[in-house]
Amino acid sequence: MHAAATDAPSAALRTLLRSLGQIVLQPNAFTGACLLAAWWVAEPRLACAALMGAVAANVSAMLAGCRDDDTRAGLHGFNGALAGLAAFSFIRDAATATAVAILAATATAWLVGPWSRWLRARGLSCLSSPYLIVTWCWLPMITSGAQPVSLASLHSPGLTQWSGGVLAGFAQTGFGSGALAGWLVLTGIAAASCRHALWALGGATLASAAHVLLGATPHSFDAGLLGFNGALTALALIDCGVVPMLGGVAVSIVLQAAAAHFGWPAMAAPFVLATWCVQWVRHRVMRGAIADGSAQSMESARPVTAPVTRTN
Repeated sequence: MHAAATDAPSAALRTLLRSLGQIVLQPNAFTGACLLAAWWVAEPRLACAALMGAVAANVSAMLAGCRDDDTRAGLHGFNGALAGLAAFSFIRDAATATAVAILAATATAWLVGPWSRWLRARGLSCLSSPYLIVTWCWLPMITSGAQPVSLASLHSPGLTQWSGGVLAGFAQTGFGSGALAGWLVLTGIAAASCRHALWALGGATLASAAHVLLGATPHSFDAGLLGFNGALTALALIDCGVVPMLGGVAVSIVLQAAAAHFGWPAMAAPFVLATWCVQWVRHRVMRGAIADGSAQSMESARPVTAPVTRTN
């Protein structure tokens, strides 16, 4: 009886932490704890927002009858956590941000099921698209319209500034900031998989370098806004091979640069869209290969008839 009583809170805590870890595509409780520490270092209200959103989404997923295995893996909670983080990042009033965070997180939990099924039928992953859809629904109500980003040049950052900007990109995967917070996030990824951490670091570095060459602002680089989509894209496509992964990172760079030029609040949309592009191409190629294989099998299975000899 005592073991059952203590196992339930422990399982709930692991589910909550895995929900946070899934923000960087790692279903790992220690990764989630590292992200929670990163938010606390960057800004304590972000840690509260992530916990609030993840709890609201997980409870809503249970009420919606979602699969327990998916919930325990954190697949329903991480979009809620991101929805909560977005609310507290864009809304300064705590009461309004809390209300929006809970409602938005709940909406993501109800959206994930049908939306992921629709995407899966087309060979695409859900990723963080539910929180993006929900956030874009309420964001125009509290903003007067974003202005295009200034394209002042960033001149050759030094080694310290460079490493700080790249690490800060990992903090931006969850709306955080600062090199220390980014280092905690990278540590959490490495705890789940050193291979994933190395490729994520490569994706963040590549994306940051490309945006610097494209003329990004110094503030954007120091805040880590240039590398986080590249890191997430590398993590999402790491099992597809090096070439598809690099192609996805390149697409995310182009999409983020376009969004910055027009002043669109893209957030993690470049990562999601770039990953979808690669997944769609792979899905089409695989379907074509299966169709060709089926045609060849039918051809080889066709019975061979012996020629008929006619005699007069």
